[in-house]
Amino acid sequence: MASSVPAAFRYFTGLRKNSPESPQSTVALTVLKPSSSSSRQRYRVSAANTSPKLSGRNLRVAVIGGGPAGGCAAETLAKNGIETYLIERKLDNCKPCGGAIPLCMVGEFDLPLDIIDRRVTKMKMISPSNVAVDVGRTLKPDEYIGMVRREVLDSYLRERASTCGANVINGLFLKMDVPGEADAPYTVYYTAYDGKVGGAGEKRTLEVDAVIGADGANSRVAKSISAGEYEYAIAFQERIKIPDNKMVYYENLAEMYVGDDVSPDFYGWVFPKCDHVAVGTGTVTHKGDIKKLQSATRLRARDKITGGKIIRVEAHPIPEHPRPRRLSGRVALVGDAAGYVTKCSGEGIYFAAKSGRMCAEAIVEGSQNGLRMVEESDLRKYLEKWDKTYWPTYKVLDILQKVFYRSNPAREAFVEMCADDYVQKMTFDSYLYKRVVPGNPLDDLKLAVNTIGSLVRANALRREMDKITL
Repeated sequence: MASSVPAAFRYFTGLRKNSPESPQSTVALTVLKPSSSSSRQRYRVSAANTSPKLSGRNLRVAVIGGGPAGGCAAETLAKNGIETYLIERKLDNCKPCGGAIPLCMVGEFDLPLDIIDRRVTKMKMISPSNVAVDVGRTLKPDEYIGMVRREVLDSYLRERASTCGANVINGLFLKMDVPGEADAPYTVYYTAYDGKVGGAGEKRTLEVDAVIGADGANSRVAKSISAGEYEYAIAFQERIKIPDNKMVYYENLAEMYVGDDVSPDFYGWVFPKCDHVAVGTGTVTHKGDIKKLQSATRLRARDKITGGKIIRVEAHPIPEHPRPRRLSGRVALVGDAAGYVTKCSGEGIYFAAKSGRMCAEAIVEGSQNGLRMVEESDLRKYLEKWDKTYWPTYKVLDILQKVFYRSNPAREAFVEMCADDYVQKMTFDSYLYKRVVPGNPLDDLKLAVNTIGSLVRANALRREMDKITL
């Protein structure tokens, strides 16, 4: 059977090429021939479960990292019969993150409304020349973008995982030993703090059957499995407490600034939180200029944040594309550790939570709710499902970023396009519900013509400005 598969397809699953160093595990295949009464040949391929049953215990899994990816993974594992350990060093984590979540995440992950600071129903897209376009006209009365603080969201997800039976450990993951034999345990080394503030902590070890790396862009789990490097952006954000009368302006409004001054390859933002605004920017190509870019973002928003006091400064790397390897043996990467942040929008919270849950679901299914040992082929099902579902989204947003973030004229065209109701509806429907929304062919053609027109006008403007400069 295996020899009949063309060689060119043997390492492909979903929409991404598998690493030859970690091919799929062998499974027994059964081909059922069609009955003579069938007018069309049909074949059903079934995989025999060859992993051994566990005796006297359930499957043990360590989840490294307590953000949305780790919290959702640990919850899914714990409530489905897996002995779960969630290791997180910073239980008061305040990752520098815009904190925007799509509406579908609230229902899909059963999030309580009281952890959502603001329900944004209006946005302003502001061009390099400070032309502002109002976005949000197509939203329905019950639709909004949720604004959360990461320390609140992450804490809630960890506590919910703990309620489901996960063992939450305040500790710092150090390294792990990869077993040399099949079904042998992974040994996880970490420093335990047990809720203590400061101090050296205590070195401990933990034996588990599988590991989920949810420990962010600087993932030590990724390094442990030689997952490879990726390009990353630096996100810089200041939380600014502004006067109450100015906070009214941001009650349900967020702002996005584009231009070489705020970021040569991304955007600046002002997002409302409970009693303050988060002002930030990011860049891949000019990391050394991040503070200058942040100053420019503050300058662009100065009239609306004058009198504000900076109450917190945050910076963190954000991955720009998936790692070369996201799976090795019984170790899988999720969230930022895997590189699941979208281009153009920089969104990562929903995809982190979703990947954590999908990975955990694959482990639950493969282990028959913790009764069997899992194999690499079980975890690989998570990658296959992920790539099939989301890879097109990442590619489309990558193209959009390359087209519209490459120059100020292109950014002017991008903001001009955002004034179109059809563009707003398609964008919000896709963002809020994380599904590809089919468009109207006639409207799509009109959009294409308008896009070309916007780009032509913007480039003509750039040529005139160049003449003035010279």
